[in-house]
Amino acid sequence: MAEQLLHLIAELDLKPGDRMPTEVELAARMGTSRTVVREAVKILSAIGRVRAHKGRGLYVSDDEGMLGAPRWGGFFLPADLDHVYMLFEFRRVQETAAGRLAAANATPVELRAIEAAAETCRRGHLTGQSALFDRGDDDFHLAIATASHNQFLVAAVREARRLQRQTNIIGMSGAVGGHASAAVEEHAAIHRAVRDGDPDRAAQAVAVHLDNTLEDYRREIQRRLFAR
Repeated sequence: MAEQLLHLIAELDLKPGDRMPTEVELAARMGTSRTVVREAVKILSAIGRVRAHKGRGLYVSDDEGMLGAPRWGGFFLPADLDHVYMLFEFRRVQETAAGRLAAANATPVELRAIEAAAETCRRGHLTGQSALFDRGDDDFHLAIATASHNQFLVAAVREARRLQRQTNIIGMSGAVGGHASAAVEEHAAIHRAVRDGDPDRAAQAVAVHLDNTLEDYRREIQRRLFAR
């Protein structure tokens, strides 16, 4: 239902800061109950897409993200396959650059942070703990960006991953499994390339990892679409 509410916001051409229809009106438009709408609003509030003001109603979130601009989530629909593709295309550009710079600039402390994050992700996979896997995955990609010594890349990677997490929250991503086993090995390959100071190999390893992750998302979204 959160997915449907996002599509309705887009259909109504509501922009960040715009007031939304009331819960009663949303329920009527979506053909469901007010209780279901309220749960969808809670989910979208949790991921920063909707803001509820007591006594004033519901608003499309106008929080500011990186560089003081409205968050990119204002136009991102996490259930839209084209948007997911574009997000990964963006991530590929930013994170291959970050990997290349990390291989040239990473300090010993930063290398240890990258290795520790990769190990956290591996433990999450081996024990089936999705939260641990996700935390390690987040830490790993941000550690690579941090090692690039470029704060704009750090901000870009953090924001892109925030948007990607929205697909998980509304249920479009699978649990630990699927690509997780390969992801652990791909993290290790990225870490080795950065540790060895090989920018070209690091960039290529990052590109392979993101391409494979996108394919995993594509399969999961297609599976859910055809399962309906």
